[in-house]
Order: sequence, then structure tokens, then C-alpha cells
Amino acid sequence: MKPVTPMRLFQHPISGHCHRVELYLSLLGLPYERVLVDLSSGEQKQPAFLAKNAFGQVPVLEDGSVTLADSNAILLYLGERYDAEARFWPRSAQGKAAVQRWFSVAAGPLAAGPAAARRARLFGAKLDYGQALSVTKQLFSVLEAELTTRSYLLESTPTLADVALYAYVARAPEGDISLEPYPAIAAWLARIEALPRFVPMQRTPKPES
Repeated sequence: MKPVTPMRLFQHPISGHCHRVELYLSLLGLPYERVLVDLSSGEQKQPAFLAKNAFGQVPVLEDGSVTLADSNAILLYLGERYDAEARFWPRSAQGKAAVQRWFSVAAGPLAAGPAAARRARLFGAKLDYGQALSVTKQLFSVLEAELTTRSYLLESTPTLADVALYAYVARAPEGDISLEPYPAIAAWLARIEALPRFVPMQRTPKPES
């Protein structure tokens, strides 16, 4: 099943939250068009965008008459509606619960760890960089251990768990966090990047000091 008309993804190219949605859309081969939201000018806080997401955050997905905000909620919607073959979204209760566990990790340690460190280094966000590093170290230790025994986070094939975590792990070096101590994580990233229809996340140059 595919939408009658292309979906519209309101996004910004350096947002990992937006990338995880675009990655899933591409992996499923779904038609969509990007709509740039100019975060630097505060477009996301203007009435037109707030009507789509009252929290003023990207991404937002429009699929016909359906408008959805929150990247993980959008992934779930796409999985339920368009991933009928369960390529990335399991159909069993146990499988869905396992993916949800990693959605919670994406909203928790991933956001507070490598994503926060990246925000601090690239955009000067006023947060505790040391705390972000501590959270990242714990998270990456767990990921390294789990990915040492299997190819993807849940099993031998990729799921939405991998889609949800990919971007901010891959861009951890932009927050001055090296991936060299984590060979299993690096191999996992390479496997995701080798998937058919993979789309990369835009790299963000560091500001000049």
C-alpha cells in the first residue's frame, strides 16, 4: 500500500529526529516531499507551523488529511499503515514492545547523551556537556555489548529500533564523541548505510572558533 499523493515531511536537514522519519520513508519506498522549516528564523514558532504542532518542533508529517508530529509517533504510524510486510515494524506484541523499548531509549539516553553533546558543540546549547558525555558512555557501552552478539538491535534484520537510533549515534563525532572505541557500533552503522534506499543525514560543519 502506498499513499495516493506524496506525503509532506516538514523538516530540517540537520535534525536527527527528522532524519529518522525520512530514512524510514525512503526504506519503504514511499513517495514524499520535503518542506524545509527554517529553524534559524524561528519559523517553527510561527502560527502557521504551530497549527501543525503546538510544541513548535520538527518533524511533522502530512499524509492526506492526517497530520502527525513527534518522530517516534510518525514511525509507528508509518509502520502500522504502510509496512504491511513487517519489514521494519514487527507485527507480534513482543516485537512491538521490543521496538518501543528502543523508542524510549531514543527519547531518553540518546537525546540526553550524544544528541545533547552535539547540540552543545555545534550550536552552543547551554547544557551540562559532562553529563551528556556520561550518559553517552553508558548508552554506547550497552549498544556495543548488544551489537557484539547480533547484527541489529533486535535480531538479524533491521527494525525501527535501528532507524530510531541511527542518526544521533552516527553524528556523535559532531559532539566530539569518538566512535573508535566501539567497533560493533561502527559495524552496525555501516550495515544500516548499506541498506537499499538508505539516505544519509547531512553533516554539519563545526563553527569556527
